[in-house]
Amino acid sequence: MTLLNLGIYSGWFGPIQVLLAEQAATISPDRKEAVLSLVLGVGAAVSTICNPVFGAFSDRTTLRRGRRLPWVLAGAAGSALSLLVLAAAESVTVMLLGWCAAQVFLNAMYAAAMAAIPDQVPVARRGLIGGLVAIAQTIGIVAGVAIAGLTGSIATGYLATLVVLLLLTLPYALGSRDLALPADHRPPPFAIGSFVRSFWISPREHPDFAWAWITRFLVNLGNYVATLYLLFYVIDGLGVSEDDAPGRVLVLTALYAVATIVTTAVFGHWSDRLGRRKVFVIWSGVVSGVASLILAVGQTWPAAVVAAIVLGCAFGIYTAVDFALITQVLPRAEERAKDLGVINIANALPQVLAPVLAGAILVVVREAGGSVATRGDGWSLGYGTVYLVSFAASVLGSVLVTRIRSVA
Repeated sequence: MTLLNLGIYSGWFGPIQVLLAEQAATISPDRKEAVLSLVLGVGAAVSTICNPVFGAFSDRTTLRRGRRLPWVLAGAAGSALSLLVLAAAESVTVMLLGWCAAQVFLNAMYAAAMAAIPDQVPVARRGLIGGLVAIAQTIGIVAGVAIAGLTGSIATGYLATLVVLLLLTLPYALGSRDLALPADHRPPPFAIGSFVRSFWISPREHPDFAWAWITRFLVNLGNYVATLYLLFYVIDGLGVSEDDAPGRVLVLTALYAVATIVTTAVFGHWSDRLGRRKVFVIWSGVVSGVASLILAVGQTWPAAVVAAIVLGCAFGIYTAVDFALITQVLPRAEERAKDLGVINIANALPQVLAPVLAGAILVVVREAGGSVATRGDGWSLGYGTVYLVSFAASVLGSVLVTRIRSVA
């Protein structure tokens, strides 16, 4: 499971953090921000739909080898083909179609993989296991960025990402202890109407699930607003050359990852021992907002380094403990993957909105005559505003965690 998540996140974040931005700049240098915003936004919209749908399909799978493993294997094969398409893309259209296909298949893998945790892990151990998986995801982000930034070309970066994804999926494919659906829990015959209606989870009947969704949405919105334009922020806000920028992004991502790894399993295990979740989630959101504030005000390389470490500590705690909290407010055990998929919309939807929101802020500031691309010579009003919005979203999300009643 750890290796599988490492592979999935390498496949996601190598393109998101480096390759897609470089490809946008190569295909359309004068409109790189708009192209990147389009590709990331549409891809995230696809992710928003596919995660709960594939989760629901895995809940209904009745194969003897298990209900999660088949979707992991099919997703890995499809992801590999999608990355091949991206490696060959020379137009915005092909780039967009390739990334949307990658989102479809990566989400099939991820939805099935994450549901396997509450399938097999008792509540009292989910903070620790969630922390270990979060560490793998964080290392996967770093590995993806490293692969993308150090392979020498965009096409080679995609091909190397493909190979890593497949190699890290193989141990799970061979050693998974996936659980088959018991004979007395077989789903009713498939009907499209009831299938679609099952994705609506009433906030009135399940208020804690609704508040958990809202808080995750806001914290993730703050995080994605802060990170999706990081390459352009390093170039246009900090004044780093385009040749050196991918290396600087790798440094910031590595610092973020180390801080995340140090805090994730420790605080996840601590949360298990105390039997408390909310206090960790609340303060991690506040500290995440502080990191965005540092990026907004500082706009220097040393400030970016500090912000990466602070954000890593905050998000490490948040990722481990919030996952454990969410597994305790899922409405139905027999539909875990689907319900986790609905929660994961709160991860994917900010990926749709964050590039649109950040891009709109930068365009409005530029049209109003404000500074955006200062190249390190002065303070960028555009990026300052972007990171202030990130701060506000993170803090609001942490405050609303207090509305969850059924979890300590």
